[in-house]
Amino acid sequence: MIFKKYKLQILATCFMCVFAIACTTVLITGRRQVTGIISSDEIIKMSADAYRQVLDSVKLSSDQEKVALVKRAGNRIKEATEQYLTENEGLELLEGFEWEFNLVDNDTLVNAWAMPGGKVAFYTAILPICKDETGLAVVMGHEVANAIAKHGQERMNQELLKNGSLTLGALTLGGGNGGPVDYILSGSGALGQLAFSRKHESEADELGLYFMAMAGYDPTVAPSFWERMSGGSSGQRPPEFMSTHPSHETRIKRLNDAMPKALAYYKER
Repeated sequence: MIFKKYKLQILATCFMCVFAIACTTVLITGRRQVTGIISSDEIIKMSADAYRQVLDSVKLSSDQEKVALVKRAGNRIKEATEQYLTENEGLELLEGFEWEFNLVDNDTLVNAWAMPGGKVAFYTAILPICKDETGLAVVMGHEVANAIAKHGQERMNQELLKNGSLTLGALTLGGGNGGPVDYILSGSGALGQLAFSRKHESEADELGLYFMAMAGYDPTVAPSFWERMSGGSSGQRPPEFMSTHPSHETRIKRLNDAMPKALAYYKER
């Protein structure tokens, strides 16, 4: 019994040490995050491989005007954020990045996403909701922010930490046999991941607002983009606490709250 007690203390201490060492700080927002358990080099390589596999499985758009629109917005925001990082001694955040901005020919899936290392994909179905280049920059800023804030890397590290904490919790509370303790721990972990996902999305909205402003895109169009997204949503959405994304109403409110700071970054081109 004494051995078990000290064993748990040692495990808990080691767990907390790993957590502390692996923490970094997100650009501008200052939020602490866990990104150091799996190295950036490993995750960027895995993401590049996954990105190539996705592109091999879809049809890329041949509409050169739309493709140029996506690439232009992506490169403008990339260059603006690189300049900001250079001026604020944060360029190491982009170590290993090889930016790509591609447009997938899919008129049914309203989507855009980014992978670690700067791999971004837009789907043609989202372009009518964007309406124009500035509307597209709202989404592009969000996706560039996901990459720079290392949200994908953080989620992978969180999964490792979650598994470790569930194991430690089961040992401490007497779980591990498929009983009530295991169900409670598992359910708590799942809701925690949803909360982290919403936090990432909100953070990417805020950072994306700043990044598009730095690139010379008017940030005041961002709330109207999410109003159009809300109007185009079909079906009943789950309660926010059960969703991976904040509600459109929450996003719009937070964007408006962040607008004064975004306008301070804005220089019209």
